[in-house]
Amino acid sequence: MMEVYLDNSATTRCLPEVAALMTHIMCEEYGNPSSLHKKGVESEKYVRHAKEVIAKCLKVQEKEILFTSGGTESDNIALIGGAYANYRAGRHIITTRIEHPAVLQTCAYLEEQGFEVTYLPVNAKGVISLADLEKAMTRNTILVSIMHTNNEVGSVQPVEQAGELIKRMNPNTLFHVDAVQGFGKFKIYPKRMNIDLLSVSAHKIHGPKGVGFLYINEKAKVRPIIYGGGQQKGMRSGTENVPGIAGMARAVEEIFVDFDAKINYLYGLKERFIKGVRTIDGIRINGPEGRDGAPHVVSVSIQGVRSEVMLHALGDKGIYVSAGSACSSNKPSVSATLKAIGVDKQFLDATLRFSFSLYTSEAEIDYTVKCLGELVPMLRRYTRK
Repeated sequence: MMEVYLDNSATTRCLPEVAALMTHIMCEEYGNPSSLHKKGVESEKYVRHAKEVIAKCLKVQEKEILFTSGGTESDNIALIGGAYANYRAGRHIITTRIEHPAVLQTCAYLEEQGFEVTYLPVNAKGVISLADLEKAMTRNTILVSIMHTNNEVGSVQPVEQAGELIKRMNPNTLFHVDAVQGFGKFKIYPKRMNIDLLSVSAHKIHGPKGVGFLYINEKAKVRPIIYGGGQQKGMRSGTENVPGIAGMARAVEEIFVDFDAKINYLYGLKERFIKGVRTIDGIRINGPEGRDGAPHVVSVSIQGVRSEVMLHALGDKGIYVSAGSACSSNKPSVSATLKAIGVDKQFLDATLRFSFSLYTSEAEIDYTVKCLGELVPMLRRYTRK
């Protein structure tokens, strides 16, 4: 039986060279980067090199890169740290209805602390209206948080236009972008796009879990939310995860080699998959289907079959997919994203996410489509009336 991993929006397979580098550092160059002896200096070089790699990729300064434990922590520092550092200028925050829980739950926390949050709606493709953003902006708006690429349906927001609008209306408003799904799939340049804060996670680009970074514009006012030994100039105390940071930098280097060819390959897989599943009766594709959306994410609603049932049926065939965001997959809640884009009630618990990577083959896509074609009519017979 073929094994097919199509849950790459949840996490990706680590590159062999990344794993090898991390093993070497953990076993040979294992010093604390804050130590002044040779072992510490060796470790600190990896941290410094990682900053160079990431800063060059984003066309920003090395001092503007803050290493974190991943996307969730990066989002929390951006929102909580940004809100509390600027609360004297206002208490209004803007975000969207389809953000990752790391943003939505943090905004809910900030509301409890007295901040006002406006949640922008999206259209059927999962994209915000710039007119709605402009209407929501006030002189008290201190922070806007808009994800680059949605993790469930693959919609891509007009980030560059939003950044221009925000800064034109209020140059002091911080603009945060959750780029966890977009980084490595699109070229993102914070300075050009007026982005003050950018969240990224390594394990979405074939790097290790438990590490990420937050770009912080040198002029942005952000408070630390973790205190301790004063590492990273006091912005995020705690001994740096040197193997993880080095592994992330290696993954960043690799993901942008032959970048256009890699992205075209992913779009080819997406097109092949959508064309295949459209031959199955009662199938609905959610979100953008072409190059206006992400190259690696397809949301599929299957009429008459609950997502949990189909997920396990595909698992029995060696095909691994998701019923939504992996970060909230253990919670029996309806997807806020699917509701926001207007998915019919009958499809809310009948939707799966298929997400691809450079390791995904055309043969795996064809096998998945074949299995879906066999399973869907069979499972519909057992649907409760």
